[in-house]
Order: sequence, then structure tokens, then C-alpha cells
Amino acid sequence: QGGTLSNALVVEEDGILNDEPLRFPDEFVRHKILDLIGDLSLMGMPIKGHVISLKSGHESNVQFVRKLASIEAGLNRVYQSRNPDHWDIRAIMDILPHRYPFLLIDRIVELDPGESVTALKNVTINEPYFQGHFPGHPIMPGVLLVEAMAQSGGFLVMSRLEQPQTKLVYFSSINSARFRKPVLPGDQVIIEAKMLKFRQNICKMSGVARVDGEIVAEAELLAAIVDR
Repeated sequence: QGGTLSNALVVEEDGILNDEPLRFPDEFVRHKILDLIGDLSLMGMPIKGHVISLKSGHESNVQFVRKLASIEAGLNRVYQSRNPDHWDIRAIMDILPHRYPFLLIDRIVELDPGESVTALKNVTINEPYFQGHFPGHPIMPGVLLVEAMAQSGGFLVMSRLEQPQTKLVYFSSINSARFRKPVLPGDQVIIEAKMLKFRQNICKMSGVARVDGEIVAEAELLAAIVDR
């Protein structure tokens, strides 16, 4: 029915505009709590957790719900299944020239030709770089996350070529690289690469790597297509 003076508090510089006095000493807080509960219901599912709100409002509440929804969506996406629409490691090796120990994507799960690609990398303790990075505290090197983005972007570029086996993708620059969280053994990294520009044999792409729906690394990449 919308807000009225019977179910809302209206405050201006001169004080409260409502005709009736406050019914509870903490009535302002109660209104904020009800607003938060109502906004959380936009998730469409029960939330099991302890929510602490500080100076909240509908705008920040909705942003919080959107963040929760994006994380939940990432957790519920199952990439390990053998979907016939996915490109397995053999299909990747038909397109990319990389081989062990430097092939850093295991599967292509989504491909919008010429526009975007989603790949996954299963990180295991058997990765050779964990022997030295770091002993007793294994962390996937950030530069290899960028390389995984580059290989995902390379697949996006090469998959649109008629004879990808005759070409290579040379990456010429990396911009705006950021590493937000460490990637550990047991993590599954979801990599999304998007085409920003493609002119002649030069392409510009953005890459984002996520673990459990949270961004762990991102960068912009510039590459050139050359003859093999």
C-alpha cells in the first residue's frame, strides 16, 4: 500500500512530522530492522547467518543482497560434470599449443564465439610450482593466474580462426592487474575472459579469476595473432 504516517517515520530538521509520539524508545531501529528483513527477502531463500547492519538503508541493503546472490550463484554452479557442451582438455589441446607443465586451464565451460569464454582450472598440490612457492605454505603464483587468463583469452581468439594450428597468440602487455586473494591447493578457479577490441590481428581482452564466487585476480591483456 505504500508508506504513510501510520507505518513510517518522517523526520526533518524541525523534528518528527508524525502526529503521534514514538511508540517505542528504539522505534527508529525497529524500522531499520524491518527494512533490512524486507530487503533480504529479495534473495528468495532463507538466510542462515548473523547479519550486523551499520547505518543501513534500502540502497546498501539491495547492494548487499546482490552480492550474496552472486556468491550463491557461483557456489551452485557445477563445472565438474561431463557436459557434452563443454570443451575438455583434449579439445583445448587441439586449439592451444601449451603443454605440461604450462597448460593452465582444464576445461572450457562456456563459449560465446568472439565475445567471451569461461574456463576452469583445478588447483592441486601436485602442481610443480608448489615445491618452491612456498615450502610449507603453498600459494599459486599470481603471474600464473594471469597466464591462465591469457590462455583462456587465447582459446577465445584461436577458436574463431579457421586454422588455429597455424597461429600463435603473443601477449604484448598486461594492464590493471590486481591480486585480491590467495589461491590454494584444492581451489577451483573459474576464469572469465571477454573480448574488448579486435582489429586486424590485435585484440584487447579483460580477464577475471574467481574462487567460490569471489574475485581473486583480474587484468586487462593485449595480444597479437602471429604465424606459428
